[in-house]
Amino acid sequence: MTEHTHENHDHEHGEDCGHVAIKHDGHIDHAHDGHLHHTKADGTVEEHTLAVSGDNPADCTPDHSCEGHANDHVHGPDCGHTAIPHGDHTDYLVDGHLHHPHGDHCDDHGAVETA
Repeated sequence: MTEHTHENHDHEHGEDCGHVAIKHDGHIDHAHDGHLHHTKADGTVEEHTLAVSGDNPADCTPDHSCEGHANDHVHGPDCGHTAIPHGDHTDYLVDGHLHHPHGDHCDDHGAVETA
């Protein structure tokens, strides 16, 4: 996990804040504008990244069947799916798992648990 403090964060994350909550390393992060925000007890907001791991690999999976969207759907900043930082790239949350755009297909980068 990588993290750094998010300065000047004026939004309070919580159960009804409108951002997708992800269970991550024993706590809850909120996906917000392409970042994972974790609010510490003192109110400090850290930016987290999901680590590349056995549960969330960064492998190419060209035979992955992209359930949850049309085959011609292209992931990106305005695609309608929640952006999740993963390793050194951005994935998109689709039906509980991470999709990564790769050439003419989506790679499956594993499941995440929402809260």
